[in-house]
Amino acid sequence: MGDLLMFISGTALTWSSPEITKLSDSTSSLLKDDVSSEEYTWVSSLVTLGAAIGPFIYGYLSNKFGRKYVLLSMGVPFLISYITVAYAKTVYLFYFARLLAGLAVGGVFAILPVYVGEITTKINRGTLSATMSCAVCLGFLFSYVFGPYLSVMLFNLILAIFPALFLVLFSVVGVECPHYYLHKQQNDMAKASLQKIRAYVKNEVLEKELLEIQAKISEEGHGSIFDIFRSRGATKAFIVAVGLLIFQQFSGINAVLFYSQTIFKQTGASLEPAVCSIIIGSVQFASSLVTPLIADRFGRKTILLYSATGMILSELPLGVYSYLKDHGTNMETLSFLPIFLLTIFIFSYNSGFGPIPWIVLGEIFPNKIKTIATSLVSCINWFLAFLITKYFDTMINTFGMGQSFWAFAVFCIVATVFTHLYVVETKGKSLEEIQDILND
Repeated sequence: MGDLLMFISGTALTWSSPEITKLSDSTSSLLKDDVSSEEYTWVSSLVTLGAAIGPFIYGYLSNKFGRKYVLLSMGVPFLISYITVAYAKTVYLFYFARLLAGLAVGGVFAILPVYVGEITTKINRGTLSATMSCAVCLGFLFSYVFGPYLSVMLFNLILAIFPALFLVLFSVVGVECPHYYLHKQQNDMAKASLQKIRAYVKNEVLEKELLEIQAKISEEGHGSIFDIFRSRGATKAFIVAVGLLIFQQFSGINAVLFYSQTIFKQTGASLEPAVCSIIIGSVQFASSLVTPLIADRFGRKTILLYSATGMILSELPLGVYSYLKDHGTNMETLSFLPIFLLTIFIFSYNSGFGPIPWIVLGEIFPNKIKTIATSLVSCINWFLAFLITKYFDTMINTFGMGQSFWAFAVFCIVATVFTHLYVVETKGKSLEEIQDILND
């Protein structure tokens, strides 16, 4: 069910790529007035601004009411958002809907990794966490495939089906994690929860795991945002998490996802922009299937290094291609390069720097500060995404497409150095073992 929530988030994030150019089309949209370029950028970027706020709201609520019910509640803003967009007649309703969807997206990315980290074991945690990336990418692909060919109303009414389905299914099969019950000193409920999650595990093993969780929670108590900086391990975890998500955003991924059709149009790709976007979405989904297979085999750090290297090797030549084209060079014989290089970029990103930072985010913080820390880190991540998506159009108009991709490549180079020096390997380690390593 968590994967369905991630799928919905994926459709929300890439919604603007196929939809934004149709807003002024009277045959596709109910909008009464033309949409300006400035309004286009706000419609595209407000989802990420909402996502920067969402982690704090849902982080507070998850501590108060539990992960299950807060995750369940996230289906409501998605549902309202898509229905609002389907019938919106003013651009301000689009602003409202996109901001509302963003609040839920931010909550999903902050709370769901924590939830998955708490209900899984150290053996399967990486694999199951990585399936969330597959679900997001399937949402991307859904938007790319159906968005360009359906009216705004019909497409968004179809999208509204998925949060409605999630609300029904998760209310039936969703399980609260034992960590929440132990925090509330409801030991019997915690045991019952763990029994549901570990249905085929012997009772003595369950008792041992429950005692381990309880001991860790009792040792840590409740924390605040200031506790992030009061211990070596927590501070190091915060630096690692923030660093990874900064480099994730400044790899240029959201610029590519939100403006893929614009990029292909300006670079003179040999195929129609909508077709190129579908190819990118297909590659993204296919590459996301790789991570669950390798996350618990090769280790987080190794995967991140290979991922960053692949992004560097694709963005540097793409920058050269775009620079030459912008300066009058005839690139017609190489018009296949944009789609080829962006395919490599997407594959590299999605097999490493896409899912791995979120997996690590759910693993490296102690329970005492896990919710507040992940909320803060997610807020920083989405605020950076907002800056990229809001001002990418300004960036390429001011500096050029080529220089923009070179800048993204430089961030990827720095990301390899950061990963090598600071990222802690978490593969095959319990949450308690990870804390011991960080505190050394």
